[in-house]
Amino acid sequence: MSIKSFLSVFLARHVVRKNLVWKNNAVLCQQKMMRKLVMRAKNTDFGLDHSFSKIKTYNDFKKNIPLRDYEGLKPYINKIIAGKSGVLWPNKPIYFCKTSGTTSGSKFIPITKESMPFHLKAAKDAILTYILESKNTNIVNGKMIFLQGSPVLKRTGNILTGRLSGIVAHHIPFYLKKNRLPSYKTNCIDDWESKVDAIVEETINKKMSVISGIPPWVQMYFEKLQKKSGKLIGDLFPDFDLFIFGGVNYEPYKNTFEKLIGRKVDGLELYPASEGFIAYQDSQKEKGMLLCVNHGVFYEFIDVNDFFDKSPKRVDLSGVKTGVNYVIILNTNAGLWGYCIGDTVRFVSKDPYRIIVTGRIKHFTSAFGEHVIAEEVERSLKETLLIYPAEIKELHVAPQVNPEKGLPYHEWFIEFEKKPDDLEGFKNSLDVCLQNNNSYYRDLVSGGVLRELKITCVGKNGFIKFMKEAGKLGGQNKVPRLANDREIAEKINLYRE
Repeated sequence: MSIKSFLSVFLARHVVRKNLVWKNNAVLCQQKMMRKLVMRAKNTDFGLDHSFSKIKTYNDFKKNIPLRDYEGLKPYINKIIAGKSGVLWPNKPIYFCKTSGTTSGSKFIPITKESMPFHLKAAKDAILTYILESKNTNIVNGKMIFLQGSPVLKRTGNILTGRLSGIVAHHIPFYLKKNRLPSYKTNCIDDWESKVDAIVEETINKKMSVISGIPPWVQMYFEKLQKKSGKLIGDLFPDFDLFIFGGVNYEPYKNTFEKLIGRKVDGLELYPASEGFIAYQDSQKEKGMLLCVNHGVFYEFIDVNDFFDKSPKRVDLSGVKTGVNYVIILNTNAGLWGYCIGDTVRFVSKDPYRIIVTGRIKHFTSAFGEHVIAEEVERSLKETLLIYPAEIKELHVAPQVNPEKGLPYHEWFIEFEKKPDDLEGFKNSLDVCLQNNNSYYRDLVSGGVLRELKITCVGKNGFIKFMKEAGKLGGQNKVPRLANDREIAEKINLYRE
């Protein structure tokens, strides 16, 4: 065992033991976190506007702090951009994290000196937890690649601004810099396709052990490597043992990845967000990701079914139940309050508190009240692939409300890496699986309101072309799996077979 390997085990034991304190006392940690955040921010503009000095209990917290999205936060952000200090959090943010959806405009999410360390700590703890459980210390001896946004930062007002992954790149611990790829110069390439080509050149002869990124963009990297080398990724990188991912569900990509790699490798799922690091996979044996309850975030949860009510019921961690889809609400040491990031999660365990991401509250298909969510789409797809094997590169689901003839339907735009032998059987099975996973959809089909779903095959790299046209190629950008209108569907339809 190398010195690095020995030290990694020693550090892993220390970190896992230390984290047991908050892991086993999650509700108490969250209660303390609420009080700590409120006390720290009581004299900020936001704290004064919302009477933080009067908040003593969680009921006071809910009464004084309304729910909001970015537009509700924007007047405070504009104050910060104009140069004011102590607006949402004492002093000014050290960064703005610039984010954007596939169809929405730019958002500037504050990162403070207090919140920045947790973006690194959670990822580091996830890797160390994996090392301790798996005993796989070889990963620390090889090269690690993180497919991410450019580290080049600009200024908004007088505050450094960039993508989250680009900002984090400036804070990589010194002991990882020697192992880390790509080079700073390559990382700064703005055009994503050119950047991936350069990364291929830099890494093709390296001893890679850890590869990390959002699955569709890692797949692009793997395909380019395979084309250039003529080898399977597992043969090209025999020490490649761990794939770290987040941002989208890995399941639809899994078969394609295993084919590209040529063997199975361990996966480690992370749930980082620009607003805070929310959860990470702490076990290869247990389902879900461990909620980071001691990382500068006080969480609230709203049942998805109640979210659009005039006064939806908010609960803290003590009030959650397993098996319920919740919209997650964040209050952070970066100055976000009652903030809805739009993600939906479900608790799969309360001892400890583990979650899975089930989708986006705004990404659903419900033109007729069926409210099909990403989790149901992905589960139906997984079940169908067991019957009709295929390889899927990307997909998007949208309603077709006004077809030229016949009943309305759900249209599934799918880019196949390898089509099923029986596409019609695949489609019929997928429809049955979706009916089984969503009773509202089943009732609409059986009641003659909707007809069975339709599959539209997208041409090779069609989704990449769509994202490139939208200016969203690479980095942390993702294609929404579902929509309740045809805006994205009509653009993707241009790249159909």
